[in-house]
Amino acid sequence: MDARSLIIRPIISEKSYAGIEHNRYTFEVHKSARKPEIADAVAEVFKVTVVSVNTMNVPGKKRRLRASTGMTRTWKKAVVTLKEGDKIEFFEGGR
Repeated sequence: MDARSLIIRPIISEKSYAGIEHNRYTFEVHKSARKPEIADAVAEVFKVTVVSVNTMNVPGKKRRLRASTGMTRTWKKAVVTLKEGDKIEFFEGGR
C-alpha cells in the first residue's frame, strides 16, 4: 500500500495538540495498517525518525436521525512518537 494512502488525515483536537509537546502526533490511518507500516509511511512522507507507534480502533457511535437509527463509521487512530528534535511542520501551523 502507498504511504500517502495509508495515512488518511491528521487528527486536530485539543488532546492531540497536547501530545505535540511530547513529540506525539496523531493520525487517522487505514484500518488494515499495522504498526511497522505506519512508522515507515510517516517516516517517508514527513522525513522524520519514528520511535514508536501506538494504535487503537475507534468504534462507531449510535446516531439517530428522526425515526431511523444508525452507526457512525469505525476507524483506526495512530499516535506516532518521534525522535527528540524532530517535528512535523503541518501540525505546528495550527497552534
